[in-house]
Amino acid sequence: MEFEMTYNSQEDLLIISEYGRNVQNLVRHCKTIEDPKDRQRFAEQLVELMYQMNPQSKNVLEYKTKLWKHLFKIAEYDIDVTPPGMAAPSKEEDEVKPDTIEYPVKEREFRHYGHNVRLLMEKAIAMEEGPIKQSFVEVIGSFMKLAYKNWNREHYVSDEIILEDLHSLSKGQLKVEENRSLDSLTSAVRNKPQRRRPNNSKSSNNNNRGRRQSRNNNNKRRR
Repeated sequence: MEFEMTYNSQEDLLIISEYGRNVQNLVRHCKTIEDPKDRQRFAEQLVELMYQMNPQSKNVLEYKTKLWKHLFKIAEYDIDVTPPGMAAPSKEEDEVKPDTIEYPVKEREFRHYGHNVRLLMEKAIAMEEGPIKQSFVEVIGSFMKLAYKNWNREHYVSDEIILEDLHSLSKGQLKVEENRSLDSLTSAVRNKPQRRRPNNSKSSNNNNRGRRQSRNNNNKRRR
């Protein structure tokens, strides 16, 4: 007796592979049931089977609605059943694509400073002239120098380079007063106080006292 073997490559493609070929065959069988009540009952039991195949998804909101949509998709939207509490899904709804999200376009020039530096500059430009604005501009320049050092650690970064980039990025609207250093942020990080370790001198003294007492007791015993 010869047996003919059927390979998966000879079968129809799975529409939704996560449910397997048996579910797909059951959906096709459901389409052939003539009695409407039996067909509806079979479809509901089939959705319940699909529900049990994914127990990790039981807490997902409206998961049964998703399963009914999958059932109609596997049936190629050619099945006469009624999903409970919802309209029958259509192929047009399934093919609706979400709106394209427009991502913000980041500037390619001076990318090593980051986009937030430009936002800080816009805020500084809108400020009134005075010492507060000047201090804010110095902080921006100091941050730019710190960012440049992190981006290019192998080369020396002078204040002149940062001031030129500050002038270029702000279109000549921001500048730092002469004889001002841009290393304030770097110095702040370098001079940040270190966290002190707990003082264990008291415990060490107690340990030394215990050793001396033990040593004296041993000497008394020997005598």
